[in-house]
Amino acid sequence: MNDKTLDELREIAARYPQGRSGLLPMLHLVQSVEGKVTPEGIQACAEILDISPAEVSGVATFYTMYKRRPVGDYHVGVCTNTLCAVMGGDLIFERLKEHLEVGNDETTPDGKVSLEHIECNAACDFAPVMMVNWEFMDNQTPESAVRLVDDLRAGNEVHSTRGPRLCTWREAERVLAGFPDDRADEGPSAGPASLAGVQIARTMGWTAPSVEASTSRAESETSVATETSEERASDRAASSDQAEEGKS
Repeated sequence: MNDKTLDELREIAARYPQGRSGLLPMLHLVQSVEGKVTPEGIQACAEILDISPAEVSGVATFYTMYKRRPVGDYHVGVCTNTLCAVMGGDLIFERLKEHLEVGNDETTPDGKVSLEHIECNAACDFAPVMMVNWEFMDNQTPESAVRLVDDLRAGNEVHSTRGPRLCTWREAERVLAGFPDDRADEGPSAGPASLAGVQIARTMGWTAPSVEASTSRAESETSVATETSEERASDRAASSDQAEEGKS
């Protein structure tokens, strides 16, 4: 690994009171440079953090975001968990496999697109959902998914549904390593489905309890719990005394 990358790995480790807490972003940085988690990257992280390569490898193989073989410029994840599957996620995944002529966790021959089924994208209110380089693509259909990957392969500019225009996977990995690309405020951060509850609350005039009210309630509940506990202890003691008197 080059000196610039090693310096940035040390910079990440220095952000934390305990350096090994920086291992996750360090691995993302390795991927941004190497295209995957390489043996050299594992060794570099281990030496900087003064831990064993086996410990680094254990983390890298535990999380699915860390790849042991190269992925495409655009890593497409299709949610196939329960809700997305019911809403069409399985159909989307099958259509993309057929259209791209790749299987799960495989990359197209041109290196542009890799495909992976994801257990949950944590965006159930926009099901079925896909992700491209960890950016959301909401309310997809088999047809829109095919158009999306065709645009990506053609080099057309594509914007995520709730976020910025899509960058390459390596660029996204550098952001996850903690080196901003100054596009955090590009695009909306939430969609109508996620904001529905807020809109209902505003219409109904609902507000969250004040801090004082929440504190008072918590203190009251604690007081009641304490009194109940003391009463139960007193009852147990009385029962024990009565039992002892009966024996004598």
